[in-house]
Amino acid sequence: MPHEIERKFLVRDDSWRDGAEGRRMRQGYLSLDPERTVRVRISGDRAWLNVKGRTDGVRRLEFEYPIPVDDATALLALCGGAVVDKTRYLVRHGAHTWEVDEFHGDNEGLLVAEIELAHEDEPFVRPPWTGSEVSGEPRYYNASLAQHPFKAWPGA
Repeated sequence: MPHEIERKFLVRDDSWRDGAEGRRMRQGYLSLDPERTVRVRISGDRAWLNVKGRTDGVRRLEFEYPIPVDDATALLALCGGAVVDKTRYLVRHGAHTWEVDEFHGDNEGLLVAEIELAHEDEPFVRPPWTGSEVSGEPRYYNASLAQHPFKAWPGA
């Protein structure tokens, strides 16, 4: 079965930006049930439907399928306000490629770096621009940010 093993960290400075290329994406949630989230994402001229199971540590089931952009646009309309707008940058560090998400709109000001691993205890080198690990903090999940945006957090 396909699994996603992902660790998330806050980004502490902009030193990761040198040479990083980003792509804008919008994603909405058709289901925000913690047992299973169903997401639709559009990035450029491509779109995907994604189903994720409950997070168990840093592992969860994940299924992703390409869909026509017109279908994704119609599905995004069904998501109501549960939409996240961000730019994703791919940043090479050590043997891994990190994804740095710079959020827009109601999540403006939040930057999160993610690394996908082959197994939970896979070693990796943390870039100096990463801050606190937030892997186990649900408020940093994109599905959570769609409902409870960063700008509404106390002290944000």
